[in-house]
Amino acid sequence: MANKNPDPNTARPAKPFHSDVVELRRRAREHMDKGAVTAGYGCDRASVVELLNQALATEIVCVLRYKRHYFMATGIHAQSVAAEFLEHANEEQGHADQLAERITQLGGAPDLDPRGLATRSHSEYVEGKTLIDMIKEDLVAERIAVESYSEIIRYDTSAKKIAELKPAGIILSGGPSSV
Repeated sequence: MANKNPDPNTARPAKPFHSDVVELRRRAREHMDKGAVTAGYGCDRASVVELLNQALATEIVCVLRYKRHYFMATGIHAQSVAAEFLEHANEEQGHADQLAERITQLGGAPDLDPRGLATRSHSEYVEGKTLIDMIKEDLVAERIAVESYSEIIRYDTSAKKIAELKPAGIILSGGPSSV
């Protein structure tokens, strides 16, 4: 006997998927002056560029803080901790580069003006005096970055799209005590 209520996750459409390649190519050539963004991009580009510039400022502030911590680390454990600071500075620089690239892909301009960097950044530039202080400040900044990116994802990505990406896990804000 046939199942009258098939699982929607395994049900197949009545006809196979077929893409009109000629039409896709035609639409891709339209409005070339707008760059890689097509009419199918559903977000307000100006708002997304503004968010990405805030994230870019945050990453740059993190690079600067990690670099300072790298150079200022002293004490018995300074060498290994300084190496971690440098590794994180390089990772944050990579993130900044990716953000700047995406901003330009969206037709925006990366805002690298140092005069407003601290006000655009979500994290603060706190130097810290001891290795413990430095580590704590870097941890606070990482937590701020996670929260900021989580907010951007909620703004820019539907739950359906997140599910399609099949994430290995989802970080819930508030920590284990909030669930």
